[in-house]
Amino acid sequence: MGFVSKYFDELTTRELYEILKARAEIFVVEQKCMYNDMDDKDYDSLHFFYEDGGRVTAYLRSFFIEPNVVKMGRVLTLHHGTGMGGRLLKEGITQIREKQHPERIVIHAQCYAVGFYERAGFAVCSEPFSEEGMPHVRMELEL
Repeated sequence: MGFVSKYFDELTTRELYEILKARAEIFVVEQKCMYNDMDDKDYDSLHFFYEDGGRVTAYLRSFFIEPNVVKMGRVLTLHHGTGMGGRLLKEGITQIREKQHPERIVIHAQCYAVGFYERAGFAVCSEPFSEEGMPHVRMELEL
């Protein structure tokens, strides 16, 4: 299983297909969230994923929302409870620091996942709000 970090234009068509397939499997099928996944932010994003046998098994993306602030999103793992999410998050943060050099990372975390992000150093900085019909909070990690 290998970790990959690429900007959009570096992705192969197979990698992009597998990323979109994994995102649909988790967010649309598993979480029953109907939303427009193709939001044009992928073009300007740095994409991080673990690949196993050609299949994307864990994924996240990051993109600038302000000059020194990166937003992380679309965080997923296909196999829950294996530690893969923690590894993805740790490696993603490392790569964001090295390739994008922001001062802060922001995420809109689903409320049930707050503890997961807190273990990586993120802190809640908002009241809960609804995003795509699911409760979220804004969290930040100062670098």
